[in-house]
Amino acid sequence: MHIAEGFLPPLHAVAWGAASAPFVVHGVRSLTREVKANPESTLLLGASGAFTFVLSALKIPSVTGSCSHPTGTGLGAILFRPPIMAVLGTITLLFQALLLAHGGLTTLGANVFSMAIAGPWAGYAVYRLLRKSGLPLMVTVFFGAFFADLVTYCVTSVQLALAFPDPASGFAGSLAKFGGIFAVTQIPLAVSEGLLTVLVMRLLMASSKSDLVRLGVAKLTAPRTGEKAAA
Repeated sequence: MHIAEGFLPPLHAVAWGAASAPFVVHGVRSLTREVKANPESTLLLGASGAFTFVLSALKIPSVTGSCSHPTGTGLGAILFRPPIMAVLGTITLLFQALLLAHGGLTTLGANVFSMAIAGPWAGYAVYRLLRKSGLPLMVTVFFGAFFADLVTYCVTSVQLALAFPDPASGFAGSLAKFGGIFAVTQIPLAVSEGLLTVLVMRLLMASSKSDLVRLGVAKLTAPRTGEKAAA
């Protein structure tokens, strides 16, 4: 999904950078408040960032100028909300551009918008909507991670279609081509990422349940056998 260095026209690269900047600035403020208010969150914040870095580095060659891979942003969005994920995702994309030649500096704004902003917001919206409907937590986590992944690739398709409209059919024709390659082929990866995120969330429920309760992901249950329990 990372659009390669120099692949976008300069005007598009600048525009996507400008569009992403307010989200990242807002995210920095949210992250600062979270760390000051809850210093114990740093471990989970680091784990969320590492989860995103590792999964999004598993690139599979795709259409020219980009690739396919999981994104890992759904977990952080569910735990800490999308503004903070904009920061963690931006740091991930910056390091991958500098150290792995995955993505690029000129295309950083576009990649940030699709993977660190649009994907997390979409996944979090789906997660919240399904939570309100009363579905089990792990079902909502699966679909949150699934849509965070899939929407990232849909937005990348839009970005590429805007930059490279089809000579005959224009933006619509180009979007159909890029979407057909990205969005359709991404579905198995999105399903895999959803299942992996559920597995990680189950591990966190077993090892860091109090943190999940504090973050509002899990709820307290009535004490049993004289001890407090959470679910």
